[in-house]
Amino acid sequence: MPTEDPRVYLAAERTFLAWIRTGLSLMGFGFVVARFGLFLREMEFSTHPLSLHSARFTLWTGTALILIGVFVNVFSALQHVRFVRAVKDGTEVVDRPVTMAVVIALILAATGVGMTIYLVFVR
Repeated sequence: MPTEDPRVYLAAERTFLAWIRTGLSLMGFGFVVARFGLFLREMEFSTHPLSLHSARFTLWTGTALILIGVFVNVFSALQHVRFVRAVKDGTEVVDRPVTMAVVIALILAATGVGMTIYLVFVR
């Protein structure tokens, strides 16, 4: 028996929009990180014109964050469609872990550690 309570669908919509905001934030942050490498190169070139250090780490990290943001948006859309179908069919959809949130949190933590190491030790 599918639920007729609109609050269930509205809650699913809010959750979906929150994941979309998360994906967009990851993509925006990835763009900033990728461009930060260019900023570092310009700063280094202005202080030491003869040596030009490549900032590929920030470019690849930023690109990876953009791709993670794309993945989050696509995966959240698929999850939302699956959830709405399950609710319409009357299938029990509660009591499942939010593994995507945990994975994203771990990836961002690792990225933060990597960026910290890069900023502190790479000159």
